[in-house]
Amino acid sequence: MSTFSRLIRFLAKDGKTYYGDAILPSGIVDISKATQARVIKGDIFGKHDITDQVADVRLLLAPLAREDVKTVRCLGLNYEQHAKESKMPLPKYPVLFYKPVTALGGPSDGIPVAAPAQEVEGLDYECELVAIIGREARDVPESEALSHVLGYAVGNDVSHREWQLKRGGGQWALGKGFDGWAPFGPGIVSSRLIKDPQSLKISTKLNGKTVQDSSTRDMIFGVAATISFLSRGTTLLPGDIIFTGTPQGVGSGRSPPLWLKDGDIVEVKLEKIGSCTNKVEYTAKKPRL
Repeated sequence: MSTFSRLIRFLAKDGKTYYGDAILPSGIVDISKATQARVIKGDIFGKHDITDQVADVRLLLAPLAREDVKTVRCLGLNYEQHAKESKMPLPKYPVLFYKPVTALGGPSDGIPVAAPAQEVEGLDYECELVAIIGREARDVPESEALSHVLGYAVGNDVSHREWQLKRGGGQWALGKGFDGWAPFGPGIVSSRLIKDPQSLKISTKLNGKTVQDSSTRDMIFGVAATISFLSRGTTLLPGDIIFTGTPQGVGSGRSPPLWLKDGDIVEVKLEKIGSCTNKVEYTAKKPRL
């Protein structure tokens, strides 16, 4: 499906934006450390070439351009220990919700907190494995589901519990869909390199302190089962992004709760992929006239 190993989208030192195959030093697997990449020409979901042109990375961007993203699907309560800390029963079926594409952000972008989300405490972090569909899938059996995956990234399903659970009318989207509340990256590691997405360490650090530390094996519905389920009667398209849920340790599961504040630094990390480090940034409130 793909010829790249570690897909990145980046602003180069020549001022241009490229897709590229990250060049990493020997022994390094964290894509956020990439300083150079071989430029990719063509359709990343179809025919493309990894050229001999090497460009210097100035800034890593969200690994997919907005025009290359079809939908952003997300799962809730998909880790057993997280469901328990949330005092919720284990779901019988995947709990699906969507985020708008405008929620996507890059691996070092700020997490903007607009005025409505500043009205009351409740801002939370969620480290997640992100699967990117690379080949159309409909009614796919679980045994074939991973063959439709372009690759994997790590993301933060930023959430506001007050808006999610009390102000959303029973729907979660309002509390999870603000602009920039789904930073992901730092790149996309090809599914050729990650054969088993259920054996990866996943973690979050808040201001340098570990607050989530788990493994994707704790998922209730693994990546293959998730893709198979979501493709029942519904076509998954190249460019569909799936956030697959978060492990235990979220701020809302603690006593007292640990809410994000203006200026906090959140680092989400996934084994074999790397990390995204994002700063919480309250936007200025407009004066009422």
